[in-house]
Amino acid sequence: MGTKNEIFLEYLQEYLKAVKKRKGKILDHVCFVAKAHRNSAIRKFRALQMRDPDKEEKRGRTTVYTPDVTAALKDVWKASGMVCGELLFPMIGEYVTIGLRDKMWAHNRTVTAKLLRMSQATIKRRVREFNRKERRGKGISATRPSKLKIIVPIFNGPWEDKPPGYGQIDTVVHCGHTLIGDYAYTLNYTDAALLWTRQRAQWNKGQIATKESMAYIKGKLPFPWLGAHPDTGSEFINNDVIGYCRENNIELSRSRPNHKNDNMYVEERNGHVVRKHVGYQRLDCHEAVDVLNALYDVLDLFLNHFVPVRKCVKKERIGARYKRVYEKLAKTPYQRLQEHPAIADGIKEPLKAIHDKLNPFVLQKEILRLQNKIDNTQKRFGKPKN
Repeated sequence: MGTKNEIFLEYLQEYLKAVKKRKGKILDHVCFVAKAHRNSAIRKFRALQMRDPDKEEKRGRTTVYTPDVTAALKDVWKASGMVCGELLFPMIGEYVTIGLRDKMWAHNRTVTAKLLRMSQATIKRRVREFNRKERRGKGISATRPSKLKIIVPIFNGPWEDKPPGYGQIDTVVHCGHTLIGDYAYTLNYTDAALLWTRQRAQWNKGQIATKESMAYIKGKLPFPWLGAHPDTGSEFINNDVIGYCRENNIELSRSRPNHKNDNMYVEERNGHVVRKHVGYQRLDCHEAVDVLNALYDVLDLFLNHFVPVRKCVKKERIGARYKRVYEKLAKTPYQRLQEHPAIADGIKEPLKAIHDKLNPFVLQKEILRLQNKIDNTQKRFGKPKN
């Protein structure tokens, strides 16, 4: 485009002063060089004649969300744990309010006002660019079906009518690229009604260690644990765990073998929580388990109070595919808990007092510190790679 403009600008003054015959020759030459139609060339000379030389020509819409607004959005996105645009949109106001409250917001009023006016579609487009370089791998499954699975009833839904306290549980293995040897596991709990999550790291997946992790999670949940729903793994389907559930009035059910969709809530959280924040590295030292649990204590506050989740409200099969409809506005597990009628006020009020003191920017910094500490602990105490 620059070359075409140059040829028109070169002959502009001569064209404007020329007689009709000379204008015709100039148009012939310009059309030949610029590969333009004769009427188009005449309109181009006319446009250049009417242009204000003191005013720079600008095309397209005026940019509203300038780079400084994008920088503010990126700060919020990083503090949120780099979630997608749909999940980030409903939380931006709260993140900004907390940042201003604790004097951790470095952007001026104009930028902040523009950020708060940004639509969900614009946020999705910009966050998509932030996420473009994110690439995640796949882990190894360590699930081994238990021979006692027939004594635990199968349940595959519906989950929509279950009250808070009915949760799905699963283990995530931190073995790296091989299942040989001893290493850490994470027991992951996800509540079906509230999507409240809680994780606990343990050494290997023996039934005693699994039972102790379940007891720890039960003590940390803000509501009573009414039902546990694992897969057919031997770490859950055994006498110790079954006896523990009976003693504590926890209804135990299981999914069908080779049907991950029966555990859809916790399977999703395995990737969005454990793999996202811990990764796929091998953790084969006891010291890493302690640091991993310290990380989960912080993640519990961050994810449940500040990271929204969208639930699937409708699923329809069309041919060989499913069409899924999700909630229009994502909510955090904390917001779902506060809105749920089955949760007593005696549970909601203490949680609100905790929530009002939390800061996602501070929690995110602590998460990053503990993630680095896990890496350093594994390098220092872990077994050398062959």
